[in-house]
Amino acid sequence: SVVYPPRIMAKSKSIYSCTECGATSPKWQGQCPGCAEWNTLVESVAEKATGHRYESLAPVARLRNLSEIEASETERIPTGIAEFDRALGGGLVPGGVVLIGGDPGIGKSTLLQQALSLLSSACKVLYVSGEESGEQIALRARRLGLDSHALQLMAEINLERILATLQGEKPQVAVIDSIQTLWSDQLSSAPGSVAQVRECAAQLTRLAKQTGITVILVGHVTKEGALAGPRVLEHIVDTVLYFEGDTHSSFRLVRAFKNRFGAVNELGVFAMTDKGLKGVNNPSALFLSQHGQDVAGSCVMVTQEGTRPLLVEIQALVDSAHGNPRRLTVGLEAQRLAMLLAVLHRHAGIVCFDQDVFVNAVGGVKITEPAADLAVLLSITSSLKNKALPSKLVVFGEVGLAGEIRPAPRGQERLKEAAKLGFTRAVIPEANRPKQPIAGMEVIAVKRVEEAVARIREIE
Repeated sequence: SVVYPPRIMAKSKSIYSCTECGATSPKWQGQCPGCAEWNTLVESVAEKATGHRYESLAPVARLRNLSEIEASETERIPTGIAEFDRALGGGLVPGGVVLIGGDPGIGKSTLLQQALSLLSSACKVLYVSGEESGEQIALRARRLGLDSHALQLMAEINLERILATLQGEKPQVAVIDSIQTLWSDQLSSAPGSVAQVRECAAQLTRLAKQTGITVILVGHVTKEGALAGPRVLEHIVDTVLYFEGDTHSSFRLVRAFKNRFGAVNELGVFAMTDKGLKGVNNPSALFLSQHGQDVAGSCVMVTQEGTRPLLVEIQALVDSAHGNPRRLTVGLEAQRLAMLLAVLHRHAGIVCFDQDVFVNAVGGVKITEPAADLAVLLSITSSLKNKALPSKLVVFGEVGLAGEIRPAPRGQERLKEAAKLGFTRAVIPEANRPKQPIAGMEVIAVKRVEEAVARIREIE
């Protein structure tokens, strides 16, 4: 008798894919060969070569001159939630793809279920859930008191079945919760892998552009706060929204980081209640502390979030250092504080090199624009001298290394927002001086840091 050796199963070949750019490498490397980022290569199973999935239906593409194409404004679909529409740039765009990311439990599914419930009364919608069962979603709708009679639900994670359902039902708006749970028959890797996320997002985006269905994708985030999966995911979609806020706080911020159909950095402010997320009509009230009397180290500034001016209180605490002085900021750029302290010393003669300096933006808001410079300097000066700034005062302006105060964009809108909320004085850059006086507002325009400090002392 002939003894045959046992059959040895072929081992699956592994490749390493970059989570940032999607580049692949046959072996692990510390640095990605494609984008040069460090520690971004993750192991995945190499896919077998198959026929190309993106074969064109036409053998040759038809070329057109740009002048021949008739461009028309597409009517947006309002969601019925004003703050959500603001972050989207006015509403949903037919054929657009929106990606929403945020920490677990922050309210992504709640907001989308509320929006679809309102949309279902005017158009056909579909909610595709890959993380929760139909019973769990029904319990949430009942808890929130939503009208879900016309809201269609599909609990599925297979991409091909989802695509077939979207093509057959043709809803106007479809939510995919979430993109990391989907998997395609064309790939053998596990759901959530770089290849699966890239493939599923590309197929859904292609379907949205061909059929005009608005697709909203929910994305997971990493512990660093970035969207999980390949960075190409953010490039494929039209709009990227991030949920911000502490899960221990009732307030949530929805910020647009990318929008092909509207302004970026638009901000929607919500409050989490027992009936879901409710829009906040006056968000400036969230970022202003309610002091019984004027306190030292507090200065109110007007920041611009997209097209919305917001009043935010900047607090500073300057105290004698024991050892090496510390510099700490919360909600502001940490590296900019050291530069501002050097400018304050050089041009205004105020010394803080032997002091601990702590600066905080009230309410958990993050301010990235340089228009907060002047407010930071005046709050530090107020805390160091232990003298409160004049009441009903707002400040904004960028500070240069030479001590000059540079203008901030949309200064007129900032002043009008402050006047509407009852502020009567404003220290602003000279270039932002309004041409027409603003009712009830005394405008103090300054050109340099030392001039701003001197004018504040004159008011006191």
